[in-house]
Amino acid sequence: MSGNTDLTTDEIERLEERAQFVRLETIRLIEIAKVGHYSSVFSCAEIFSSLYYDVMNISDDPSWPSRDRFLMGKGHAAVGLFPILADKGYFPTEWLDSYTRLGSPLGDHPDMRKVPGVDFSSGSIGHALSNGVGMALGGRMKDLDFDVFVMLGDGEMQEGQVWEAAIAAASHKLSNVIAIIDRNGYQLDGKVDDIMAIEPLAEKWSAFGWEVHEVDGHDIVALTELLRKVKADKTREKPCCIVAKTVKGRGIDYMETEPGWHLGYLSPEDSERARQTILNTRITSCGDAQ
Repeated sequence: MSGNTDLTTDEIERLEERAQFVRLETIRLIEIAKVGHYSSVFSCAEIFSSLYYDVMNISDDPSWPSRDRFLMGKGHAAVGLFPILADKGYFPTEWLDSYTRLGSPLGDHPDMRKVPGVDFSSGSIGHALSNGVGMALGGRMKDLDFDVFVMLGDGEMQEGQVWEAAIAAASHKLSNVIAIIDRNGYQLDGKVDDIMAIEPLAEKWSAFGWEVHEVDGHDIVALTELLRKVKADKTREKPCCIVAKTVKGRGIDYMETEPGWHLGYLSPEDSERARQTILNTRITSCGDAQ
């Protein structure tokens, strides 16, 4: 990670390209599986890119004790994470070609016992933050200096265990725990706030004792510069929550407006059209695509 909180033009282009890479690889891998979570990955592609290609302190050794940890509550977005881990050299890129096939270590959800670079086996919604709190406490006991990033779905806010973990993190003053909420507005059954309203979200996390920021989760500059500032702040005594406002299915217009794409499959012809759309689109924010 750069010591400066301001991004250069080259850094911006690199991060945008890596978010595009995540979307393209997601389409390719789901073609192998014949079903998958396109839209859930597309809402957090910039978050993945920002964390793994700029903000997090990691190395080519996924077992390095002082590495930053990443836990993903919305484990169904693993199809977007696996290409990054392969790109980082944690496992052979050939593994990607076996995605979800019999005997493959790469399933629809991440398994820390099988996939190097995965810090937590997620999929049962609501457990990630609790485990992140445990990792932070363990690091404190061992006098290790690392940050714990936990990406949560907004539908995950309906899980009571999330709020128990939030209380614990604040009580223990775990300033190295950074929760990122992918606030795309949808869950499996429809709009989050139609199923069980979670607003005012920022105020709730603040009331639980967290420092809270809101950001456009597709604006790679605003997102990365905020994450850099949060990571660099050694005076904070509270855990930090970032509410990243995103669009589910961002980058493919019909996925952005149809919640049924939470789980789906593109035919080979539609996959190619989606690829061309992504290649020809520069995503700059929740509202803008050029």
